[in-house]
Amino acid sequence: MRATKPRRGLVLGSGGVLGAAWAVGALCALEDHTGVDLRTVDYIVGTSAGAVLTALLGEGVRPAQLRAHQLGGAEGRLAGAPWDYARSSGGARPPWPRLAVGSPALVRRNAWRLRRLPPTAVLSALLPVGRGSLEELGQLVAALAPDGRWSSHRNVWIVAMDYETGRRVPFGRPGEPPASLVDAVMASCAIPAWYAPVVIDGHRYVDGGACSATSVDLLAGRHLDEVFVVAPMVTLDPDRPRSLLGKMERRWRAAVTRRCMNEIGKLRAEGTVVTLLGPGQEDLAAIGVNVMQTNRRLHVLETSLRTSARALTDAASLQSTAG
Repeated sequence: MRATKPRRGLVLGSGGVLGAAWAVGALCALEDHTGVDLRTVDYIVGTSAGAVLTALLGEGVRPAQLRAHQLGGAEGRLAGAPWDYARSSGGARPPWPRLAVGSPALVRRNAWRLRRLPPTAVLSALLPVGRGSLEELGQLVAALAPDGRWSSHRNVWIVAMDYETGRRVPFGRPGEPPASLVDAVMASCAIPAWYAPVVIDGHRYVDGGACSATSVDLLAGRHLDEVFVVAPMVTLDPDRPRSLLGKMERRWRAAVTRRCMNEIGKLRAEGTVVTLLGPGQEDLAAIGVNVMQTNRRLHVLETSLRTSARALTDAASLQSTAG
């Protein structure tokens, strides 16, 4: 009797330029360790920097090709894709924003339930409107998915937040607003107060990380056997930096980690096996406190290739011992 193929999902979380570099290393290690072609899993869900990687995987780019591109090579479908890692993301600091509240409508519409919204969603509405451009990011995605089409993968979901309502929107999921892959990725990456919101069919959208850095729970109810979560903002092995900015960043990571673990709990309650990869202490030292600081990118990638492989091997060893 022929064995049934396992149903799998992959979740790629937010994390900025350095988070994307870390995630590429983790994806390479994950594919090497499991032997799973991550382009072919049943669902791929991406948020912010993870949305970019999701789009590229959905268009047939392998993790090894993502790594080569990070290192300055050009392989496969990325060979002609325009992207300059030093400048295309806009730099390590945002342009001066417009001095106006970003989304008064979000606050008004949710005034009676603000405490039920993620604090980051409320904060994003109160922040000023960003001026940064994501045009070059759009050009990168358009090189692989031209003519305003959606992903070649049947279940690629790109998560953004409706800036007028605060609703989490996984573009690509049946029943959600239609969008091109280019627009959806740009919307998912539109960090409030950094980049300008992206307008899709008359609605403004911003970074999906304002709702959740991972959105693992979107895969609940899909009856998947296994889900891989690659989450640059999640860490189960925190360090203790001495600087004020470092301490603030780690507190933020702790909150993101708690939410992610709650989301993972929903899948595990259904019997889904979840593998979580997040930066450890060595990775955090490489990343620092500014995830948009491009001069650390290659160091972060090289560190992740090593630490992610070690984490997967250690986890397998522990499971074998426990068994």
